[in-house]
Amino acid sequence: MVNITEIGITAGDIWHYLDDYSSATLAELQEKLDKSQELILLSLGWLAREGHILLEDANNGFKAELTQKQKK
Repeated sequence: MVNITEIGITAGDIWHYLDDYSSATLAELQEKLDKSQELILLSLGWLAREGHILLEDANNGFKAELTQKQKK
């Protein structure tokens, strides 16, 4: 069972990854973050609902990117 804390932490991991690499596919996020597809999808949903990411069609599913790049 996935809990809300895991979803939130993974959402943060995804946000940081996208901030560093601009965009990523579901498969890339699973591989690079070493998380289950279920957890990645739940976390992407969280980020999308909060307006932090955009999801667009890609050849093999979709690609996620931040709505606004963080200034470093």
